[in-house]
Amino acid sequence: MIKVTTIAGSDASGGAGLEADLKTFEEYGVYGMAAVTLVATMNPDNEWSHNVFPLDEMALRSQLETVFKGVGVNSAKSGMLGSFFAVELVREYITNYNIKNYVLDPVMVCKGSGEPLHSELNDALAKNLLPLAAIVTPNIFEAEQLSGIKNIDSIKKIEEAARIIHSKGARSVFIKGPRLPGASRAVDVFFDGSGFIQIEDELIKTSWTHGAGCTLSAAITAALARGATMPEAVKSAKKFITSSLKNGFALNKWVGPGNPCAWRSNIVFNS
Repeated sequence: MIKVTTIAGSDASGGAGLEADLKTFEEYGVYGMAAVTLVATMNPDNEWSHNVFPLDEMALRSQLETVFKGVGVNSAKSGMLGSFFAVELVREYITNYNIKNYVLDPVMVCKGSGEPLHSELNDALAKNLLPLAAIVTPNIFEAEQLSGIKNIDSIKKIEEAARIIHSKGARSVFIKGPRLPGASRAVDVFFDGSGFIQIEDELIKTSWTHGAGCTLSAAITAALARGATMPEAVKSAKKFITSSLKNGFALNKWVGPGNPCAWRSNIVFNS
């Protein structure tokens, strides 16, 4: 069995974080494990406001020992880390166990003004983890933070940001594109230092996108573990997340995730 792991936060509502990752791993037919960095909860009595409860350093290290030393992995991804020691531990284990297929989903929490909640932690993530990443998968906000380019609103700016992020050490970059004005297709940009690939699919107009970034990076992780090349992995992940978003649903009145098993349900019930 092909073994993969996520190092990420737990989303108590199940739509994002390691819960989304494990669901995606299952759909790709790989054996998923998780090292929990923090627990995120939501308050239904206060408009779904979030609280975050980080695990301590020894609890995280013990999980990583279980996964990397005790079991072993073919590929790994990291999501929300939430602390300096979590960044350092990811660097330590990815390096010590020589994980070539490491996918960095640079989850950065922002607040109302669009500024990063913890810029120093984001800087540490970029310095320590970008050079280890086979691929980094930022959204537009995260690409702005990693590249220093503000107001990314065009394919040209996305490509410029990808070049800068690549120059900081990541072997390849996959930037999840914005809904550009007048766009009829969803366009993401892949860059591996030698050239750009624009990866297009149906533009899904939905509010139910909770966990989409986690799902996409988990799909890339699983595809790499199964032996896909990097371009094959990102194209597969794009199709996977498009199917998931196309079949998203309201979890409650505040939020809704995609449906990672949508492709399978369609085959089973619509054949």
